[in-house]
Amino acid sequence: MRQLSACRAVVFDTDGVIIDSARVHAAAWKGAFDAISGLWPPFDEDADYRRHVDGRSRLDGAAAFLDARGIDLPFGDPDDPPGTGTVCAIAARKEELFNELLRERGVDAWKGTIRLLLALHEAGVRCAAVSASRHARELLARAGIRSLLPAVVDGNDAARLHLPGKPDPALFLEAAHRLSTEPDETAVVEDALPGVEAGRRGGFGLVVGVDRATAPGSADELRRHGADVVVGDPGELLGEVR
Repeated sequence: MRQLSACRAVVFDTDGVIIDSARVHAAAWKGAFDAISGLWPPFDEDADYRRHVDGRSRLDGAAAFLDARGIDLPFGDPDDPPGTGTVCAIAARKEELFNELLRERGVDAWKGTIRLLLALHEAGVRCAAVSASRHARELLARAGIRSLLPAVVDGNDAARLHLPGKPDPALFLEAAHRLSTEPDETAVVEDALPGVEAGRRGGFGLVVGVDRATAPGSADELRRHGADVVVGDPGELLGEVR
């Protein structure tokens, strides 16, 4: 297993790794799903978020959760208004709620990750951010750290380039390409199960799982999906930066 100090570049997931926005996404998903008539049990902002929607695009996340609950809805059209009648309508409602919550609560960057990004920048290690969300660039700019990331690959890029979502490694591979590095000399830092699986599938030199939940078995689950090492916060990796 390659060490972080031996990697030429690092690709970070955005939500939950760089930006403390996972809680906002989870609350928005809960509002969208819990409006479905007859849904039981209700959406769990921890377990269901991590297992079904974290790291996925809105449409993929909505479809995955509905399938897990055995709810069969028509896919609909991406232009469907917010509602509960189609997969697209639920995804649109989630987007609507996320924007409302973002205005109410705002988001902050994780301090440990910022320290790591600064150390990597000083060491000449190029860094990128990836996200299935279309809000990544806005959130990174709000946090004042966009300049530390020479490349960002987000949901807008995925739609434009027709990149499949995680656990397919396409987002990470595109980020490595923009950093002019090969996957086997690049590290991935990710908190979502589909994300660590994507890092493993993409042949990246080091896959770091971030376990902020510290729920029973959550670290082991990240390892089973492909994490080489699991940390509670990326700041724990500072000692490996030269």
